[in-house]
Amino acid sequence: MLVKDLFLDTIQYEYSFVAHYLYHLLEEKKLSLNDDVSKIQSVTGDIHKVNELVVKNLLGIGEMNVYSMKMNTADFVFIFAPNLKDAIQFYHRTFFKPPLNCHQYSLDFDFYRGNEVISFRDMRKEIEQFPAIAGYYTRER
Repeated sequence: MLVKDLFLDTIQYEYSFVAHYLYHLLEEKKLSLNDDVSKIQSVTGDIHKVNELVVKNLLGIGEMNVYSMKMNTADFVFIFAPNLKDAIQFYHRTFFKPPLNCHQYSLDFDFYRGNEVISFRDMRKEIEQFPAIAGYYTRER
């Protein structure tokens, strides 16, 4: 695999730190896009500079998570939000009460929507404003 392919994957899957680390190594000319990824092990970057890039979000990677909020003993709502605090605040503003519990899910979690299988990552691409409700689930009793 080439560094270019890994770099594109880190951006697509929003691995912010790794994407910014690779960007830093490319910027410092310690790597090139056409190098094999095995070369990454033989070079080092300045972690402080990488952390600055991540804080500035130079690559514009908008990290978004999905949280399952328990509404009652059987019902759950899934909410896209950048962090747990925002997810809980959005739940409270929407349903006028706090959730019974909250768990973060992987964006790569697949589920059925109608007759298709979709991941939260793919579903998130359809939403323009966050936080947002991704869907509901009712557990069978």
